[in-house]
Amino acid sequence: MSIAVENQVSRRYLPRLTVLGWIGVSIVLLWAVVAVFAPWLAPHRPGRIVDMNGVFGPISGTFPFGTDYMGRDMLSRVIDGARYTVGVSIAATMLASFAGTTLGLFAAVAGGWADNILSRIMDSIISLPSTIFALVIIAGLGSTVPVLIGVAAFLYTPGIYRVARAASVNVVVMDFIEVARARGEGMGYLMLREVLPNMMPPVLTDFGVRFIYIMLLISGLGFLGLGVQPPNADWGTLVYENLAGLGLGAPAVFLPAICIVSLALAVNLIVDSFSDLSKAGSSEL
Repeated sequence: MSIAVENQVSRRYLPRLTVLGWIGVSIVLLWAVVAVFAPWLAPHRPGRIVDMNGVFGPISGTFPFGTDYMGRDMLSRVIDGARYTVGVSIAATMLASFAGTTLGLFAAVAGGWADNILSRIMDSIISLPSTIFALVIIAGLGSTVPVLIGVAAFLYTPGIYRVARAASVNVVVMDFIEVARARGEGMGYLMLREVLPNMMPPVLTDFGVRFIYIMLLISGLGFLGLGVQPPNADWGTLVYENLAGLGLGAPAVFLPAICIVSLALAVNLIVDSFSDLSKAGSSEL
């Protein structure tokens, strides 16, 4: 199969999504807009106490998401938290995807000792328990946004590496790669022009999966009190801050959790849509 045929198939099915896929895209875009324009969308300053007597207040016309344990507007807190949950997760996912895909491509194309060394290193990292490792690093370096991004990216790079390497190995053995080698093409050309375009579907699918994993890791760290620190807060931290209202049925507890679930499900719908289209594209070949 030629690279032209592969690229034609990729262009044909990648832009198309199922109905559920488009629903997922809509939800993701909604949260992305909220994250980008949070300072302008929030009706109040996130740290401002708007109701001294309304601790764990209910949903109302004045406060659509109720109030938190200090009487702050939860809608403003959730909107502001989207900046950190979405922003940290997407930054860590992009960093891990770039590093893992690049290393996986290099290992598959280079082969030999380079492949063996990289694979052994990645296997060693992937054996680390992610949550415990993250807790140790954050306890030592502090819970700052750069540290959260770096730790999450480091932990999930090996998984992306394995997916990228496996997809690349399937492409490297094809005839058009041998033809490119016979033409004297260099390593960079083979990686970027020959192999990468033909392994994008699994890489894109894996990107969505890793985003969900990283978002849940960041939210879990926030729930443990080691996420984004006050006065800022991600969605996991918002749940942790308002646990005292659980027995009262306060919306300040479950609404941030619903936001986490909505984003995770939306990305999962997109990933499933890409997976179905990838299978459909493969069956047409």
